[in-house]
Amino acid sequence: MRETTLRDVADLAGVSPRTVSNVVNGYARVTEATRGKVERAIAELGYRPNVLARNLATGRSGQIVVVVPYLDTPYFAELLQGIIPAARKLGYNVLVDQTDGDREHEGELIGRGSRRFLFDGMILSPLGLSQEDLAIRDPALPLVILGERVSDGTFDHVGIDDVAASTEAVRHLIDLGRRRIAAIGDQPYPTGEAAQLRTKGFRAAHAAAGLPVDESLIIGTARFNRVDGATAMAALLDRADPPDAVFCYSDLVASGAIHTLLGRGLRVPQDVAVIGYDDIEDGRYSNPTISTVSPDKRAIAQLAVERLVIRITSTEPVPGIELRAGHRLIARQSTLGRST
Repeated sequence: MRETTLRDVADLAGVSPRTVSNVVNGYARVTEATRGKVERAIAELGYRPNVLARNLATGRSGQIVVVVPYLDTPYFAELLQGIIPAARKLGYNVLVDQTDGDREHEGELIGRGSRRFLFDGMILSPLGLSQEDLAIRDPALPLVILGERVSDGTFDHVGIDDVAASTEAVRHLIDLGRRRIAAIGDQPYPTGEAAQLRTKGFRAAHAAAGLPVDESLIIGTARFNRVDGATAMAALLDRADPPDAVFCYSDLVASGAIHTLLGRGLRVPQDVAVIGYDDIEDGRYSNPTISTVSPDKRAIAQLAVERLVIRITSTEPVPGIELRAGHRLIARQSTLGRST
């Protein structure tokens, strides 16, 4: 059977082969209606771009790299499940690297000559690098940043509004009548921007409700993981005046906090309500299920891949932009209790 060609897709969609090429390669100058026709034709014909031919013609590898701090963190695993098919759809293979938040390794990956590692561009969620470190990267490297790093105008940043999302999470607890609300996950150092924005939202919700913030209830953690959540919750419970609710900066932190609460014989949420962040799958099946802030991970993945491909394929400088994905608050058993 003859292999489906780009010309076949163009004929079926009623567009030029150049337009099909623009859609396949992620160029932005295609209307949504045209893009939809081309994508339907691609799906109907089962067309697969000839990546080898394209790479030989362009001098590219056809691979992008996604760099995250930890692969054992469910949030990043779920994000990769969106990035990989989005990249494959545009004809790119995905390499994955874990940095463990090591500043030197992250710096090497974005430094001059970084593409000797055989990739065309990078989606990076930095943990060890500060904003200043990002400014001295290889300017020729197509780069999209995830997490909380503001674009310097030379790369794109994709994220959600952490302050607004955190404010909504804490307001949910306040609306339930909770008044001594703790926060677990603050990271007051240069690379802890995401945590700092969540702390800002924590404060904003209190201010909007006319409630004072008890600074001693803001607990820092080295990572957003179960162990740190459990340890921090234990410290809060050892106080003479423990909290009646906790805003956790990740669902893993929330899971650890709930483990400690249940181990101490306390009820969630009757004695202490708990809300997390990230909406990982584990939180939907835990006991109790975890209320959470749910970032639109699919949109984050799609935006990151599309912007990176635009950077890779553009023949002119592309200005960096801030891209916001949506989020929503999902209330579950850890704040609402079990329905009767």
